[in-house]
Amino acid sequence: MREIDASGRPRSGRPPSPGSASPAKGKIAAAVALSLLEVIRARDLPTEILESEDPSQTMPRRLGLSGVVDAQIRQLGEKARRGEKITLEQARDLFHLVLRRPDSEEAFFQAGERLAGKIEPLGGIGRLYPRRVRYSLARRQVRKRIKALFSRPVGGFAQRDFTLEARGHFLLDMDPGGDACHLLAGLSQAILRRYLLRDVVVSHPSCQALKHDLCRWTASE
Repeated sequence: MREIDASGRPRSGRPPSPGSASPAKGKIAAAVALSLLEVIRARDLPTEILESEDPSQTMPRRLGLSGVVDAQIRQLGEKARRGEKITLEQARDLFHLVLRRPDSEEAFFQAGERLAGKIEPLGGIGRLYPRRVRYSLARRQVRKRIKALFSRPVGGFAQRDFTLEARGHFLLDMDPGGDACHLLAGLSQAILRRYLLRDVVVSHPSCQALKHDLCRWTASE
């Protein structure tokens, strides 16, 4: 995947930074890239479209509506359906594309919500599970989903209902500014809401990008 400039045209490639992983060893699910591009497209859609209006023509400066993004969404959709991966360098280019946007934090959060995956709703006796069991199931699902998407874990859980903590994790390598950390907030919140059957808010109050000792994601009801 090549990086896209503000006009929707592919940018020229750039050499990997010193010490970066070889593209051949990248193991990021194509679904991550697909979700980010789908979020960009959805956020760039105008709130009102006239019946005869083609937004890809009338609003060419909205990156998410460009033909290049549309083509990449179709391509990544096929890869995601086949469970394929993209390289770390391709993922990094896409992250940088999102980070140039003023709404990057929200975009990463919404992409995380999309990446929560399919979870069968608790039914029957499952609805009688105590709160601690529901949290345990949610934590397990979050760990499982992160590993499936990024081929590696991110930190571990503290001895609370839901507090995920990590240091020097790979999302900071992708985005030293910390906006990409909100992807895990969105993913965790979506999973928790399905298991707890109530509104839960997952925040990111501590981030190493902001000179805190560690990154922390925590849930509140």
